[in-house]
Amino acid sequence: MKAMMLREFGGPNQLKLEDVETPIPGSKEVLVRLKAAALNRRDLLVIQGRYPGTKVPAIPGSDGAGEIVAVGDEIYDVSIGGEVIINPGLNWGNDMNKKRAEFTILGVPTNGTYAQYVKVPAENVYSKPSHLSWEAAALPLAGLTAYRALVTKGKVKKGETVLIPGVGGGVATYLVQFAAALGAEVYVTSSKEEKIEKAKTLGATGGVNYTADDWVEKLEKLTGGIDLSVDSIGGEVFNKLLSLGKIGSRIVSFGATRGPIPNLLLPNMYVKEISVLGSTMGSQQDFADMVKLIEEHKIDPVLDEIYPLEEVTEALFRMEKGENFGKIVLTIPQD
Repeated sequence: MKAMMLREFGGPNQLKLEDVETPIPGSKEVLVRLKAAALNRRDLLVIQGRYPGTKVPAIPGSDGAGEIVAVGDEIYDVSIGGEVIINPGLNWGNDMNKKRAEFTILGVPTNGTYAQYVKVPAENVYSKPSHLSWEAAALPLAGLTAYRALVTKGKVKKGETVLIPGVGGGVATYLVQFAAALGAEVYVTSSKEEKIEKAKTLGATGGVNYTADDWVEKLEKLTGGIDLSVDSIGGEVFNKLLSLGKIGSRIVSFGATRGPIPNLLLPNMYVKEISVLGSTMGSQQDFADMVKLIEEHKIDPVLDEIYPLEEVTEALFRMEKGENFGKIVLTIPQD
């Protein structure tokens, strides 16, 4: 099969298209012929050698959708020919409340979806929502991360005010769509006005440009305070979220693109009784519930650009620069 191989750490230019052996599924695995894959920020960290446990050679990529072409001899509930999306979370375990220490994500250390074929445990494939094309590959990692952070951990309620800082990436766009579908009043921040306007088309009520010195004051006046912030920024922004939070509000953190929090203002947290929760990916139940929400509300992934697999380097550079709004998808060659 054809695959984008990573043999040395560095930048996106380290990926090379090669002919490699097609994987053979184990007794409890299935083989998926991929029709499409999608990019995640994690892929950049893997390629740069900055993701824990990364080893080379490897095939990156966590997101994928395709057709089942082979099944292991202990598999009876998955059929050849089935159109599926892949849950990239491996070895979560039986406790839906927390993952096992052995939890990993597809695409290093296990070979991933920048390829024509991928093998995964049978329990990790789910029927592709019927209203979606193969670009459903954009759904799994970002959709799962957004669902668990917003619903399972954040326990969003209809009518609550939800803040999503730094809108534009895949998870953030799903957060806007999911929160709006569940009846929340959604606000966003961005450094670009056009991204705020795009978020409004997805269901956001409004937003502010965080490059303004008084963006916190503007947002507080606009919202009256926030019930739930779902944050991937961290850094100095986190203290702003504490100041915006209402008494008894929640902050769910699933990332920290700006690094550690300087001078954490603990009084803002305990005086207001704000709950701070961490979230990473999600359980099998989270994934199933996320797919159900997608189907019930006929939610379409927000797509930025679509590239052929052999142009993944260009696609990764676009994501690295933060130029995208929504998910970047790869089409996989079928011959």
